[in-house]
Amino acid sequence: MAASAASAADFTVDAKANCACDNGTGAATVSLLAGQSFSVSVDANQLWSAGELPRWSNANGLIGELKATGSDASGQAAGTVIGTSFGNLDQAGLAAPYGALVGQIGGGNFFLVGTSYAGQAANAGLLKLYYWDGGNFDNVGSITASVNVSAVPEPGTYALMAGGLALMGLFARRRNA
Repeated sequence: MAASAASAADFTVDAKANCACDNGTGAATVSLLAGQSFSVSVDANQLWSAGELPRWSNANGLIGELKATGSDASGQAAGTVIGTSFGNLDQAGLAAPYGALVGQIGGGNFFLVGTSYAGQAANAGLLKLYYWDGGNFDNVGSITASVNVSAVPEPGTYALMAGGLALMGLFARRRNA
């Protein structure tokens, strides 16, 4: 019962260079197989910005009031409002909060990642992570995204599992007969 190993790695996503706008490209992370389970997590205290105040957010995007801690990336005094809701940006088939972390696998659809995402790859390809904004001219900051990929069972593993289930069904049938 062999399986390819699970993996975990950290990737930097830059608000300017990895903007999901015309001038940016996604941060390349890992290759996924269709149906493969994976997760992405980002520390909610990591901040990036879409420009002038109040446009600082974490990977969940500009979804509500955010105040400076005095030691965060904004450089503002504690208690200063550095982020607020700007609604959703609707582009490329996805409506997501400005400043959110989004993903795309291969040439597939964009999907909201935020600070925590777990799911299965809708298609095979390279997972790219983006800063969700319509322009990158005044974006600053970056976050570190931790990507975890589950092991993929080899075809022989599926055959063994199917055989085991068939035997269990046979034994259950004999018991009831």
